[in-house]
Amino acid sequence: MLNSCKKEEGKFPSTPEISFISISTTNVENFDNKIVLTFSYIDKEGDIGETDPDNHTLRIKDARLTEFDWYHIPPITPGLQSLQVSGTLSVELNPLFLLGNSLQESTNFIIQLKDRAGNWSNQINSPEVIISDTP
Repeated sequence: MLNSCKKEEGKFPSTPEISFISISTTNVENFDNKIVLTFSYIDKEGDIGETDPDNHTLRIKDARLTEFDWYHIPPITPGLQSLQVSGTLSVELNPLFLLGNSLQESTNFIIQLKDRAGNWSNQINSPEVIISDTP
């Protein structure tokens, strides 16, 4: 996971706001090809990320499933300082697989970030990803 932070001036929301930037691929083979999702964030307090690796604050859901997968984000600001921040995060997902008996399925990902105050960001959606059976 990559991240960056920088002190910014101007208006920032008190809850995190995220925007989709990119997806590494939209066509994958069953159990192959990891996907990297990249999105931007802005936050007035900079209270994104947790020191405890067991405390997960990023959730990503494969739209074919009912539950989210959770990810740990380390603190964005040094020393847990309260700074207005913006930057990007990239998350590598495990290879996708077909859930049914068809030779091809499609899905997208729903992404949401929570700050240390418990505020949830807006939800964003990735483009559609096609999962195909290997020949």
